[in-house]
Amino acid sequence: MDRADVGSWIGGPLPEGHEYRGERLGLPEEGPGSMAGTGRRAAALLIDWLASYVIALALMGGLPRTAAESFLTMGIFFVEVTILTWLTGASFGQRLVGLRVGGRTRRLGLVGCALRTALICLVIPPLIWDADGRGLHDRAVDSLVVRA
Repeated sequence: MDRADVGSWIGGPLPEGHEYRGERLGLPEEGPGSMAGTGRRAAALLIDWLASYVIALALMGGLPRTAAESFLTMGIFFVEVTILTWLTGASFGQRLVGLRVGGRTRRLGLVGCALRTALICLVIPPLIWDADGRGLHDRAVDSLVVRA
């Protein structure tokens, strides 16, 4: 099993006659519009989480003191990713690493962005992806993460 197959349990390997992730979806193999790699997606997630954590620390005036304050970072992350993805097509972290999110056949609306982000917050859906690199959270709202 090579690195590209790790986590691709729902779609299995690329079907016969397809040579790269995103080919079945009509995307280019390289460059703008091609499927985003796992490394860039993970970097964007880390940047978004750290930015949300810094904002939460500033709002709380230090480390969390209650259980409710412990969830503030998650709430800020949810709002930031949902709103920026809806309005600009990329979260703060995705924009920094050169990615964008879009619907496969249409622009993602606010509800689609919110559902996608909620599934990311559950952690497991992004860890299970298909042969094209689309996680369960992307498949649920029919979205793609591509290089900008």
